[in-house]
This record gives sequence, C-alpha cells and structure tokens, in this order.
Amino acid sequence: MSFSRRQFVKGGVTAFTFGFAAPQAICDIAFAQGSAARNIVVVYLSGGNDSLSTVIPYRDPNYTTRRPTIAVPAANVLQIGTDSSGVELGLHPRLTGLKSIFDAGRLAVIQRTGYANQSRSHFTGFDIWGTASVTNTSGTGWLGRYLDSQRMPVDPLVAWNTQRETPRPLMARLVGVPAITSPATYAFSGANTGTEGTYERTAQTRISSHVPVDRPHLAFVNSTTQAALGTLDRVATVAAYRPANTYPNNGFGQALTAVAGAMNKQIGTKVFWVQTGGFDTHATQGVNQGAYFNLMATLGDGLKAFYDDLTAQGLMSSTLVLVYSEFGRRISENGSSGTDHGAGANMMVLGGSVRGGIYGTAPNLSLDPANPTLENNAGDVKYETDFRSVYAKILDSWLGSNSVSVLGADYRAGAPNFL
Repeated sequence: MSFSRRQFVKGGVTAFTFGFAAPQAICDIAFAQGSAARNIVVVYLSGGNDSLSTVIPYRDPNYTTRRPTIAVPAANVLQIGTDSSGVELGLHPRLTGLKSIFDAGRLAVIQRTGYANQSRSHFTGFDIWGTASVTNTSGTGWLGRYLDSQRMPVDPLVAWNTQRETPRPLMARLVGVPAITSPATYAFSGANTGTEGTYERTAQTRISSHVPVDRPHLAFVNSTTQAALGTLDRVATVAAYRPANTYPNNGFGQALTAVAGAMNKQIGTKVFWVQTGGFDTHATQGVNQGAYFNLMATLGDGLKAFYDDLTAQGLMSSTLVLVYSEFGRRISENGSSGTDHGAGANMMVLGGSVRGGIYGTAPNLSLDPANPTLENNAGDVKYETDFRSVYAKILDSWLGSNSVSVLGADYRAGAPNFL
C-alpha cells in the first residue's frame, strides 16, 4: 500500500515544510519543554486599526473637530488617566474587558508606535512589521528568527498558527510552523476509518521512521512526516479542553480557546499567532453601533475571556499577549464617516507579569503643519516609539533571547519598560 503526503494529513499537518534531524527525540522532549515555558500570543488586527478610536485623547478639542461624526463622546470613553505629557486618555466604550485588565495593572498601552516613512500598503506594512525590517520585507519573520535561534532540535509544536497560511512573522529557515485552525479537525486522513484507519497510521509511522542520510530528499519527507504524526495526539488533547469560563462564540474567541487549551495541556507550544480582521474601516465606523463598535466588542470580550480563563488556571503569569496592527489611520474622518490609511498607531501588551500603564505620549491633533507630533501636513500621527523596540523588550526580557541578533540591529535604547 502506498501513501502520499497529501493523503495522510489534512488541515494544519500539511503546513510542516521543514525536516527535523531527530524526529523521535523531538517527540520525547515535547512535554519537558512545555511545562515551564513562557508563552507569547501575538494578536494581529488585520486591516489597519484606527488607534484614535481605541485609545482616545478625548479632551483634545481637535479630536471632535476633525471627527465630527465618528468621535467618541467624552462622557462615553473609559478613562484610563493621563500620559506623561498630561493628555487625558480613555479606551473605546466597548473595551470594558481591557479596562478591567488595565485597572488591575496588567495592560500596557504604548502610544505612537511605528517607523519612519510608514507604508500605507496593507501588504507591505504587514511584511515590515513581520520581518522587523523596512528594507528586506521578503525575508524571515522576527518570530521565525527567534524560533531558528532555539537549540535544535525543536519541538514541532513549538509554535502554533491559528490561520490557514503561515504569516510573515512566523516564517523561519529551520523551523516549520503548523497551521492549526481547529484542533478538532487536525487529524490523520487516510482511505479508511476505524481499525483499518489505525493500521494505516501505524504503517505510515513505521515507513517514515526510516531517515536515510544518503538520500536527502527521502529523509526530508520522512522526517517531516514523522514530526507531523508525532503532533496529532497532543493536538487532539486540546480539542477536549473545557475552559474555566465562556468565550465569545466567534472565530476570535474560538482561536483563543484553542490557545488556552494548548497551554493547559502543556503540549510544548510557546509561540501563538491569532488574527482577527475587518479593521480597514474606510466607511461607517460608527460610535455606539456599527462596524467599529463590533470590532472593539470582538477584541475586548475575547481578550477578557482569555485573561480570565488563564488567570483561573494560574497560567497568566507565564503568558504575554502582544496586540498590534499594520498601521494607524488618518486623523480626520473622510466623507464616508470612516478613516483612511494612516501612519503611527498604538500597541498593547497584557499579561500577568506586565507593568501596566500608559507608555509614550499622545499626539496633539492641532492642524498646525509645524505640529511635531504629526506628519504629512498634520494629517497623520507621527511615530514616537519604534515598534521594533517593543519586540526587543519582549525578546530580551520575556523570551530570554538576544534581540540584537534576532532583529539585526540594536533597538533596546528606546524600549518602553513594560516588563
């Protein structure tokens, strides 16, 4: 009986694209790596989030002047205090969950993040943030390079991508990252089921256990197969996970439930990628209803459920969540009650070990072309904190890596001290 790689795997298993030098050893070390590891969950807001509707300088008179129909009224914002420049700030009224995490001292809001001459392209912007480079945007990702820096061999489940395609940040040279959109459907797929299906899987496991050093292409296929098969049972345990509280019944909530399950079952994963879209809000952003109101509900409710779940399990202290988007949006609303592609934005970091608070300064929204906090004739927010300094802080202080080596330059000097 012959098998093709496509026949015996489906879903995320097919996303393994790199061979592993010692497949059996990888499977054996998985649980040893997982129990004490620090986790990072990257939440990407696809489409370019309107940062001025997320973290709102509600006392700035130019905020309502420049956004006559989409400005959140001052009475509705969730006040979080003032930044170092004295600007009063508040969260979007639908971010009640994040407000409670902020009040607990575990949410860091980092204002005006970005880079010089920011791209307004979704694709280019995503790749710049993904590679941490403005010049080599087709290279490996910053998280991929971190994974490559780990001592080999690494567990084939060291990272988990909840999307169907590997995002740029997770692209690596040596480490393959599985795409597991649902642990319940991540399974061995053969021509038969039941007992015969078990025989097929056993046969394939035996076939792939042979890794001939003199036949590199066959060794590549067999080692990849062995690694993929070695993950199936561990991922299956995640499908049986029952959280401590209820998550929102949407794609974002389901992805975060799977992440929490992987941590709970200690399957060896330490890097997670979660994505939620719809943030390209060129029209009808809305204030108390509409597209943006719903986006904030999805984000805030999902992250609060995740935070509460991990806190109840005692796992939040070993977990860090990074939230970002590929760019911010323009300051003034457009003719469709929306906002167009802009520049500087904000990032958020939350977790049980995070020093919560407001980092960086808010922009002054004055239309004066000489306004130093704005750019493009006062049309866009000018960045103050290089986004790569946030990566550097996470790599050095959380993941125990060398940020200079991973990022290819030293961004530590400008890193906000949220850890």
